[in-house]
Amino acid sequence: MSNDGIPSPTACDAIPKVELHCHVEGAVRAATVVELARKNGRTLPTRDPRDLYRYSSLDTFLEIFWLVQELVVDRSDWARIAYEATVDAHAHGLRYRELFFTPARHLAAGRSLADIIAGLSEGLVAAERETGVRSALICDVDKAFGPAAAVELAEELALLKAAGRAELVIGLGMDSTERGVDHRAFAMACAVARRSGLRLTGHAGEDGGPDTIRICLDVLGLERIDHGIAVMDDPALVERMARDRIPLTVCPSSNILIANRYASLDEHPFRAMRDAGLLATINTDDPAMIDLDLGREYAAVGSAMGYSYDELCAIAIDAIDATWLDATDRAALRAAFEGEIAGLTAPA
Repeated sequence: MSNDGIPSPTACDAIPKVELHCHVEGAVRAATVVELARKNGRTLPTRDPRDLYRYSSLDTFLEIFWLVQELVVDRSDWARIAYEATVDAHAHGLRYRELFFTPARHLAAGRSLADIIAGLSEGLVAAERETGVRSALICDVDKAFGPAAAVELAEELALLKAAGRAELVIGLGMDSTERGVDHRAFAMACAVARRSGLRLTGHAGEDGGPDTIRICLDVLGLERIDHGIAVMDDPALVERMARDRIPLTVCPSSNILIANRYASLDEHPFRAMRDAGLLATINTDDPAMIDLDLGREYAAVGSAMGYSYDELCAIAIDAIDATWLDATDRAALRAAFEGEIAGLTAPA
């Protein structure tokens, strides 16, 4: 803990954590970006990839996100970035993660969804052997590609699941731009995924208003909302989501640095969300692209919002309820977290 009583990033690293909102493409190390560009014959617009990571809006961020996506070409590239993303996060308290990947641009270029999933799975399995971190995958629809591409993706994913070739994929999500998108149009893709046994989540209320969240719940049947900060603009929706314990995977620093929705963490509604009874969790979103890790995010949220170390530990445990683990695995993970936390000495 720092001298003024605020939990430090190092102290927060020791808190065991789940993460439910992290894009593997947004977790690529800067050095790996350079190496993948060289390996795959791509030219970066700058010699220092950190210079790429400057954004004035969600859409300007997406331009860079898509550039980094294009550098990941073959199965070994996917394995590498999944492995590195897990190892890097483990150092900051990660114990379980449901990790996003967005294959639309790769599929449009003629690459194989099966190979992408196989590469990611290889990387995650290797990282689990080394760190003990368990991971699952969520295949994200890129909303910019439209509803027909989303249905095609959901159908192909369902076939791979049925053939036993996508065992780590547990859900279908939706990301990318929010403005100008009719989210109702993705109902068929969600229905296909649901019939194949996949869970459903989606980015909503990050760059738009609460109406998008309502559509995602009522029309698409989503079980979890990614970001979802606009919920605070609709008291009735807050009451409903708190009552039904519908999780929100909130990324406070991202909402400042990527979406530019708030000027600072002091303005962010995360504490108000929790105080209203919402199951709001702390996540990094695209950690490499905003120079972030889980320990620093917990510490930053604690500092800005006046959370004690014990309160941050409670938030970490509460996040287990937002996972898609079954009841037995949730109970086991909760017991493991409580055991780890009991062994910690709260910083003085």
